[in-house]
Amino acid sequence: MRSANELVQLFNDLFIGTYGTELVAGGEEPIYLPATKEDELHRIVFTRDYFSSALHEISHWCIAGVERRRRVDFGYWYEPDGRCLDQQRAFEGVEVKPQALECIFSVAAGINFRVSVDNLNISEYDSSVFTEKVRLQVARYLRSGLPLRAQQFAESLVEFYRQQQAFAGFCEEMANGDDTEAGGLKPAQLLLSTADA
Repeated sequence: MRSANELVQLFNDLFIGTYGTELVAGGEEPIYLPATKEDELHRIVFTRDYFSSALHEISHWCIAGVERRRRVDFGYWYEPDGRCLDQQRAFEGVEVKPQALECIFSVAAGINFRVSVDNLNISEYDSSVFTEKVRLQVARYLRSGLPLRAQQFAESLVEFYRQQQAFAGFCEEMANGDDTEAGGLKPAQLLLSTADA
């Protein structure tokens, strides 16, 4: 069982000194809070002690540029569960890259990953198109390189959780595949079952 406290320690060791950003557990809802006069550190707050919530919020931070990191929640809107189809598509448009990084971080930590549409109220919704977009983005990242902070964090996870062999195999499979097959792995195999065996 992975501990969110381990993630907090790993992240904070890496990024408090270099980016003035700390990872904080215990939020009712996840949120990014830029530094203020009262709080000198930027804070990534993740839900309760949920490991996957922490990975997801870290993914958003790894993508956000300097200007976005000056805004609460990186300046993005969030429409809670119950989005209509158009709102759902807009949500998915900004979630492809963060969920691709979350997938990579999950493999690096040796845990399962599931694509999240974060909307239980759309009946008969087919998430396969979104899942495929996430899978393709994972392959692109592994071929062209991760953003710097994401690379640093992924390396830290791999080392801490001793996932070198599993992570190397995952990267090879993804990077050697084409944009339609990703190394011959089906999306369900790739994104729903990435734990180290």
